[in-house]
Amino acid sequence: HQLQKSGYETGYSGKWHLDGNGKPQWAPERQFGFGDNRYMINRGHWKQLELTEDGPRVKARDKNGKPSYSVAGADETSFATDWLTDRTIDYIDEHSGKPFAYRVSIPDPHGPDTVRAPYDEMFTDSDVEKPRTFDRDRDTAPSWAKPDKKCHYKMAQYHGMIKCIDDNVGRMIAHLKEKGIYDNTIIVFTADHGDMRGEHGRQNKGVPMEASGKIPFVIRWPKAISAGTQIDRAMNTTDFSPTVLSMMGAKPSGKEEGRNLTTLFKGGEVKGTDITFMRGTTKAVDATTGWIAAVTPRHKLILSSQDDAWLVDLEQDPDELKNFASDPDQKETLTFLAAQLK
Repeated sequence: HQLQKSGYETGYSGKWHLDGNGKPQWAPERQFGFGDNRYMINRGHWKQLELTEDGPRVKARDKNGKPSYSVAGADETSFATDWLTDRTIDYIDEHSGKPFAYRVSIPDPHGPDTVRAPYDEMFTDSDVEKPRTFDRDRDTAPSWAKPDKKCHYKMAQYHGMIKCIDDNVGRMIAHLKEKGIYDNTIIVFTADHGDMRGEHGRQNKGVPMEASGKIPFVIRWPKAISAGTQIDRAMNTTDFSPTVLSMMGAKPSGKEEGRNLTTLFKGGEVKGTDITFMRGTTKAVDATTGWIAAVTPRHKLILSSQDDAWLVDLEQDPDELKNFASDPDQKETLTFLAAQLK
């Protein structure tokens, strides 16, 4: 809505997950200012999509005619990553003559770990090394870091999904260049969460370790950000909206809890403490399970009612196996993080 007020055409395609239990549910009712949401999909990590006379739909079907996650028969026109890129290119063609903001939310990389040819054979699991932390001792791990009883670190199909995404991001960039608007477009590549993929003997997300909680944030804005800039600061998704709106010359709503960090990207500094926060996604309504964490670029303080306080020092222990909470040299850090968390 804020972008629309500033004169931008807005659109969104791909996974949405904000309109209840509908699955796949195209063009959800709750669209939050994304004017063109024809190809917005409320739920599901579908592998094949298609356009029909009745609109978009999941192409793969099971024996009962229901939408399926099957990748069988997928090609460069139907595989979800390619299909959503095609829709994005169509949007660019329709709106390249005026300011626009388009978000393409690619479902991959995500289970089921499958990808279309030839990406399904580009990598082999025999080349994948077991993570250093794969055999973590379950008895000494805190509740939020205990290894799964069944865990693997197969990555061939996962890497194939990523390679397919890389190639399609390349297609979007090539089209922006073809339209002559590449250098006047802010491009952001990010994600919603990480995945343990065998680290600490775990799969999936939802834990305060780096592989789960840390996400990519790559931005290209040649008018204001020098190429190769790396920012080692604590940021969170709450900071995304006020920061990117500022870059686009749009006003925030005034209700944001995040920070406008645009100055960091331009080589300056931002006032305030370099800290952010995370919490577990447990469904419990009381305080007997789950965790909360205060995070800086170097440290994490993780509190859980089931465990002793854990202090991670990524500089001394990047594998996050040691607890520094009782280290006398870390007392000042521990006290600071606890106060910030409170």
